[in-house]
Amino acid sequence: MSALFFSLVSITGYGVEAQAVVVVAVNPNVMIETITRNELRAIFAMRRRLWPDGTPIRVFVFPDDHPLHWTFCKKILRVYPYQLRRIWDRNVFSGTGPAPVEVSTLSEMHQRISEVPGAIGYLSPELADNQVKVVEIR
Repeated sequence: MSALFFSLVSITGYGVEAQAVVVVAVNPNVMIETITRNELRAIFAMRRRLWPDGTPIRVFVFPDDHPLHWTFCKKILRVYPYQLRRIWDRNVFSGTGPAPVEVSTLSEMHQRISEVPGAIGYLSPELADNQVKVVEIR
């Protein structure tokens, strides 16, 4: 009986700590340590435009078909990529706001987050270093 239980635990993944496949990262000068999922949704939907200190938020994303973008949308924001795209397109076409800046590679995402004041984006955990600040999601 215990062998069957162990097999089920191994197959389903229970009892194993989940590894992060994507982390939210900001420019090191952004004065936040944690963020809520709702705040992230507002930022990536381009509804929230300023950090608490008044610095403009600069949003960086991957193309809709990028695997990390899909993972970020589904696992972190809990929306589909096409839902974000609709919001961005509506903002641009109505003139109410810009779309986020699209980057094509992980290294470009890392570079933009580390160099652009007020930047936010997402990365693979192995790319998180002291040049970007990983933000905990509450």
